[in-house]
Amino acid sequence: MKQIEIIKPDDWHIHFRDNDIMRQVVPETTRYFGRGIVMPNLVPPILNGTQAIEYKKRIIKSIPRNNNFEPFMTIYLTEKTRKDELKEAHDNGTVFAAKLYPAGATTNSESGVKDISKIIPVLEKMSEIGMPLLIHGEVTDKNIDIFDREKVFIEKYLEFILKEFPDLKITLEHITTKDAVEYVDGNNRKLAASITPHHLALNRNAIFSNGINPHNYCLPILKREKHREALVKAAVSGNPKFFLGTDTAPHLVKDKENACGCAGIFNATYCLQILAQIFENENSLSNLEKFTSKNGSIHYSLKFNEDKITLVKSEEAQEIVKFLNFQNEKIRIFSPNFDIFWKVKV
Repeated sequence: MKQIEIIKPDDWHIHFRDNDIMRQVVPETTRYFGRGIVMPNLVPPILNGTQAIEYKKRIIKSIPRNNNFEPFMTIYLTEKTRKDELKEAHDNGTVFAAKLYPAGATTNSESGVKDISKIIPVLEKMSEIGMPLLIHGEVTDKNIDIFDREKVFIEKYLEFILKEFPDLKITLEHITTKDAVEYVDGNNRKLAASITPHHLALNRNAIFSNGINPHNYCLPILKREKHREALVKAAVSGNPKFFLGTDTAPHLVKDKENACGCAGIFNATYCLQILAQIFENENSLSNLEKFTSKNGSIHYSLKFNEDKITLVKSEEAQEIVKFLNFQNEKIRIFSPNFDIFWKVKV
């Protein structure tokens, strides 16, 4: 039997949702992680420090006692966000970062930013106070092919933001393309990127396996195999510019399997096991800890977690549970298109 011990990981991109569904997924999502950045795209969104405090209280109530987890809160940027309110929330420790959603880019992003120029004063203040900017990096122009929207965002908007604010700490979240990997790797030290387990495991063929598969539909959408390969190469390299952000996003099966299936993949349950398998397949298990437990902390200027976890490899593939039960409904649990031989030792 083979096993490895790593510093307890962090998840730098989590969707908990709210209320009943939040109470169901929080124990699952916080089981193996020490900290996590919580996304603010609720309905209505988290727009200020007061709302962030109340949301954090609801999250903490849902964390089991034996799950030692700290949620980091974010504010949803709009064209009406007040820079002084943002500064106050950051200075008093209520809010860790701010999230830029281009309006209409993903789930519950309708209140997002349409005109980047209107948030310039906010970005100036964030750069001044050292508050990280988290970016969903896609344009929303319907004339731009959905598979090109990340690349165009980088060229049209990210380049501009970096030139205007070279000292602003930026995370380009859940990157999906070779273009993004190369841009992040070759740019300034304040820019880093998170990568999800599902973008490491699947290419866009998975959306169309056995007909249309809505459970593999996410935004940003899965890309060609060459892009998946570039993501894997970046993740397993140990490069400190790339780290884990699962973008785990629970949706009820009935909401995924309908005429307008929603975007999102709930991957929290087997995230670490999947990553261990991918890293082993690439002969890079020695860099797993960097990707899951160190690189994000370095980017955000945080100490590493003190706790550790152990992953154990078995001779037989792990049996994957397909669903998380929620009242009389179900949430589909993500599983890749390959066997997983790793488990987290408990």
